[in-house]
Amino acid sequence: MKIEKNKVVTLTYELHIQSEGGQQTLVETANTENPMVFIYGMSGLPDQFEENLDGKSAGDGFEFKLDSEAGYGEFDQNAVVELPMSVFEVEGGIPENMLEVGNFIPMADSEGNQLQGRVAEVKENAILMDFNHPLAGKELYFKGKVEKVREATSEELDHGHVHGEGGVHHH
Repeated sequence: MKIEKNKVVTLTYELHIQSEGGQQTLVETANTENPMVFIYGMSGLPDQFEENLDGKSAGDGFEFKLDSEAGYGEFDQNAVVELPMSVFEVEGGIPENMLEVGNFIPMADSEGNQLQGRVAEVKENAILMDFNHPLAGKELYFKGKVEKVREATSEELDHGHVHGEGGVHHH
C-alpha cells in the first residue's frame, strides 16, 4: 500500500539541523516506541514534508530537507524583545541561574497566551528575550523510514486524526 491522501502513515525518523559551522545537530527522534503517526493530507505538517513521502510504501527509507520557510519560518527580528529585569522577579528577587543566555523561560503575553522565550542577552537592567521558535530560520534535515501504511477508518477521517496506537486517545 502506498502513501496517499487519507492513508494513516507511521514513520520513524531523525531530524537534524545544520549549524552555521556546518555541523549537524540531532534535535528530534521518532523511534519505534514513539513513532510519528498521521493521516496523510490532514497532518497539519508542512506540505513539503508530506510531498516528500508521497507514493512511498512500508519499509521505504526517506531523506529530505525542508528549508526554513517550509519548516518553522524565517527568524523574526521583531520576536526579540527587551524586557525590564523586574519582569523576572519572583517574591522581590530574581531566582539564581534563571537569567542565563540560552535558558528557556515560560512566559505569558498581555492576553495570557503561553510563550516560550529564550534568554538572548543579559544587560544591566534588562533582558533580551527571543520568542522565535527554536528552529526558526533553520533548514530541517529528515532521515527515516516508513514503518506502516494503512487505510484510515471513517471515524478517523471524520475527526481528522489517528485513533489507537500512536494516535489521539479520547477519554
